[in-house]
Amino acid sequence: MNDSRKQRISDAFGAAAGHYEAHAGPQRLAATMVADIAQRQRGQGVARILEVGCGTGLLTRDIQSRWPGAELIATDISPGMLEQAASHGRVAGQFLAMDGEAPPFDGPWFDLILSSLAFQWFDDLPAAIGRLAGLLRPGGSLIFSTMGQGSFARWRAAHAACGEASGVPDYPSIEALRAMLAGHDDAFAFEETVLLEAHGARALLAHLKGIGAVVPDAGRRPLGPAALRRVMTAYDAAGGRDVYQLLIGRVTRAAQV
Repeated sequence: MNDSRKQRISDAFGAAAGHYEAHAGPQRLAATMVADIAQRQRGQGVARILEVGCGTGLLTRDIQSRWPGAELIATDISPGMLEQAASHGRVAGQFLAMDGEAPPFDGPWFDLILSSLAFQWFDDLPAAIGRLAGLLRPGGSLIFSTMGQGSFARWRAAHAACGEASGVPDYPSIEALRAMLAGHDDAFAFEETVLLEAHGARALLAHLKGIGAVVPDAGRRPLGPAALRRVMTAYDAAGGRDVYQLLIGRVTRAAQV
């Protein structure tokens, strides 16, 4: 992912920070799932936690409530999102502007590394997972949610029906994610499908704009007004409902013996 694209993503999410949570139904669910798995995995003995892509703090606040004694470093590529997360006043931690693919840490630092719906913006997901897993202490876990191949399938289909290319990124399948995790000590992945409340093309676009997910995939440009109207009509004619396919992964570093 080049620097100019990263900047566009940062700017888009920063612009949405003030109203993000009003549109973030699936994001809220995904954050809770990550926190629930993390608590079952490591409910006790957690000294230091890294959050990657904290956004406005949905997961951050949950982390704070479950592990109030742990040192928390919450990070995001968008300074605007970090400012919003820190403004809630319910989180005691360090907020750090950081590209999740290039964490400025070296060696085993963290008992938990958690992330919810940020990894889909990475340029090289397998390398990023490996790099983050390398920051785990023995017995520590990386737990994350990301977008799966089935997300926005009907929106993609409406584009294809109109002879247009969708700007939605090419998310991995659950099989592809499992293959990425296969080389790690102790790993698993599963999927969950969430129906969007947004009904109709206008509502879907409002949802995406509301959460700041408006930067098209690399090499793709936004549709012109006429083409967009055709796609919206096709989407509505096909039922006007879509889904998030959430992929949840966990990597645990082998404990020392």
